Amino acid sequence: MRAAHDKLPREHWDYLIGGSETETTLLRNRQSLEEIAFRPRVLNDVSAIDTSAEFLGKKRRLPIVLGPIGSAEQLDPEGMLPAAKAAANFEISIFKSSVAIPDIEEAAKESNADLIFQLYVRGDDNWINEHVDRVEAAGYVGFCLTVDSAYYGRRERDKAKAFSPVQRSHVSGVNYQAALNWGVVERLRQKTKLPLILKGIATAEDAKIAVEHGVDVIYISNHGGRQLDHGRGSIEVLPEVVDAVGGQARVVVDGGFYHGADILKAIALGADAVGLGRLYGFGLAAFGQAGVVRVLEILEEEMTSAMALLGITDLEQLNPDYLHPAAPVRLTTPTSAFHLFDVDDGPY
Repeated sequence: MRAAHDKLPREHWDYLIGGSETETTLLRNRQSLEEIAFRPRVLNDVSAIDTSAEFLGKKRRLPIVLGPIGSAEQLDPEGMLPAAKAAANFEISIFKSSVAIPDIEEAAKESNADLIFQLYVRGDDNWINEHVDRVEAAGYVGFCLTVDSAYYGRRERDKAKAFSPVQRSHVSGVNYQAALNWGVVERLRQKTKLPLILKGIATAEDAKIAVEHGVDVIYISNHGGRQLDHGRGSIEVLPEVVDAVGGQARVVVDGGFYHGADILKAIALGADAVGLGRLYGFGLAAFGQAGVVRVLEILEEEMTSAMALLGITDLEQLNPDYLHPAAPVRLTTPTSAFHLFDVDDGPY
């Protein structure tokens, strides 16, 4: 994280670390995770720990997916490609954003990763169908529609510096995103046999509707606190969504997950996988592919240690009985998950 901070221009760092308006949603993502304590069990043989999990029909080394990062080229000149190569090395999936380089075909050709395409809609049905055809032809393993971005969030850090990320500099067709409705989901379901993912679900009500439309994966997300402000923390949303889908769809959650212990909390509450965004963005900005690999190695080490100390050897053993509500022990800030990291960037 320190290396990413020191390497990135201030406006790019703020774009990575910041949220919308008062950053309340961003902070709640982290605070709600810190309000969950563990209830460990002892005297169990934990000499062999298995951190693997199944996702999209394949066994994964970790219950993690690398989420989409728009304008990833602000973090690395090759965009999301180094992260995709790291995901392939670590046997996990990664989302390829429609607003990050490289293009659909090059990302698949150069990375050899299990890629899921994430779409911001910038055109009509024919435009969408063209993207589906390209994604299928390139061998992607899933198709994701982002549904929490009808309008672009007001990000005060960016506005203070009159900064516009690459993804917004030459964008057109944004009104198509604002006009999204369940009919688009229905047509997508009819168009492709790929697993269909909706990213940005934040209520049980919408999760149920998604299942009724044949969605395979419910992705709980508030865009890392970068869209609607004053929302709930993602981990707070997780139990109601898991209950609502009743096993009819897989559930992914992101938002504030920075440590292996955080991931275990989500798995205990019923998530099938946890999405990462900023965390691997730090690694990508710091050291490219090697930085993302190191992020994943640290998470694996943290998960292994925490599982052993919880008294479990397999993720399937986790359930809510291992968790307990607790008061947070520190003031939540955008960097408070890293208590040894202290930065004062001065006034805007």
